[in-house]
Amino acid sequence: MLAAKVVMEQGVHVEGVNFFTGFCVEGHTHAIRAKDKAKPKRNNALWVAEQLGIKLHIVDVIDDYKDVLLNPKYGYGQNMNPCLDCKIFMVNRARAWAFMEENGFDFIVTGEVIGQRPMSQRKDTMPVIARESGADDRLVRPLCAQNLPPTLPEREGWLDRDALYDFHGRNRKPQMELAKRFGFSDYSQPAGGCCFLTDETYSRKLVDLWDARGEREYDLDDILLLKVGRHIRPRPHFKLIVSRELGENNYLDGYKNAFTHAFTTSHKGPLALVDGRLEGESDQLLAARIVARFSQGRDADSVTVQIQSPGGSGTVLNVPPMPPAEIAAEWYV
Repeated sequence: MLAAKVVMEQGVHVEGVNFFTGFCVEGHTHAIRAKDKAKPKRNNALWVAEQLGIKLHIVDVIDDYKDVLLNPKYGYGQNMNPCLDCKIFMVNRARAWAFMEENGFDFIVTGEVIGQRPMSQRKDTMPVIARESGADDRLVRPLCAQNLPPTLPEREGWLDRDALYDFHGRNRKPQMELAKRFGFSDYSQPAGGCCFLTDETYSRKLVDLWDARGEREYDLDDILLLKVGRHIRPRPHFKLIVSRELGENNYLDGYKNAFTHAFTTSHKGPLALVDGRLEGESDQLLAARIVARFSQGRDADSVTVQIQSPGGSGTVLNVPPMPPAEIAAEWYV
């Protein structure tokens, strides 16, 4: 928001490009879970474009992004976040789109600030992004431009370098002051954190998914389901995705035709998807007892659980709910 506004203040026409990888935090769990109903349910890229009065292009890169996540040249951050490769990928895509003859843009603007991110926004990695993305000195970082060599737009006089900024480090106070000067009273949280790959729990679930399947592959449904419910793996060959509330229950209901699923019929309770395979009666009993544990019959002597194959026959089991102490801590993914 700020980087675009700084450039627009110099009379430059700006349009936004938002890349959708599937790993974005915004607009998914907030729209599902009741406890998040008070939070604004908005795509911040769309909202920012509206505040700025600019056109926004949303580009689906889910499939093309796989190679970035699976084979990052510069490795991962603290979790499964390939931040440097991700930034190179996105700037490269923006460059390819912006400099196409039919679009004819002259340069690319990002909101990067030196020292703000430990992996992708260091003084030694900023030139790597410009070079390997192919944007070179047509990549402008207006918020920290005075800490970097002059870019082509500055040298050519398209931008006044003196009207750009010298922000650096992790402190967001200068950005917040600039937002105030521009009259922005509402904006996404300044610390960022809009990617699930930076989240330790989500990253652990993703690695577990790959380990269980024996291959590092995923699709959009995998990405979304890793964001929802309790993930419990009592056996190497299957895990349960157990809803935690009505909103998640309703969401998982949309996957009943694709997964074996379990639900309680004698008491109110969660819907659970079985990711993997239940091998025989012992697995069915184990799954049923775990699902019963999270139902309103958790203290009952017996709970009725139905295990249903997608489009197939079902099995009804009357089981004692599993006591919490018997659900091993390592089962929780």
